[in-house]
Amino acid sequence: MTAWVARREGPAVDRDAVWQHVHEQRAALADVLEDLGPDEWDHPSLCAGWKVRDVAAHVISSPQSGLGTVSVAMLRAKGNFNRCILDEGKRAGIRPTAQILADYRQYAGSRRRPPGTTYLDPLLDVLVHTQDIVVPLGRRHDMPPAAACAAAGRVWGTSFPFRARKNLAGLRLVASDVAWSVGDGPAVHGPMASLLLVLTGRPAGLAGLTGECVPLLSERLARSAAAAQRRSPPPRTPAPPQH
Repeated sequence: MTAWVARREGPAVDRDAVWQHVHEQRAALADVLEDLGPDEWDHPSLCAGWKVRDVAAHVISSPQSGLGTVSVAMLRAKGNFNRCILDEGKRAGIRPTAQILADYRQYAGSRRRPPGTTYLDPLLDVLVHTQDIVVPLGRRHDMPPAAACAAAGRVWGTSFPFRARKNLAGLRLVASDVAWSVGDGPAVHGPMASLLLVLTGRPAGLAGLTGECVPLLSERLARSAAAAQRRSPPPRTPAPPQH
């Protein structure tokens, strides 16, 4: 069992190992997407207001997002980060599914990432968003514990956008499948994949957890989701990307 220590900049893990996980998980997600029917592509994901197709397109947009494209997207969103992410996900998601799948074939092995992000962010993106896709579809994709551990360290070490330290203050999260824990207080135990979902505000992770404070954790996530909903921009349908 590998020991992982959560630090502000994330766990001490080799960059090449992180990118290997990113490439493998993108390829695995592409396999899932290849198997989806039309109704599944348009099914709501775990992300409120996002269809499966929107999330799928968002994940593979990371290696395509340079300084120029990000700047233009932020201008379109009038500087609102949440609006920018939502609109760009929708813009990419309304394309034909064949185009989205072609992006995975072209960019799954890329190490490019958006400006202002770290090498851990594409890992976090593909791990969590894969679950955002498969869980509501009743499908399953196992998350590698070591990869989830690295991503969780990134979430715990930064306040934006998940506010994990604030939302989970007074609780201790303990992984059952890798030597990893964060926080102080009564312990909540579970597999690293479930903990990562909870750290990123997904109630779907609660089912895999045990401990007397799981109900309290559920309440915390509900309050956090309500606050996030109040901060979220109203939905709109942006124009498709131009080629």
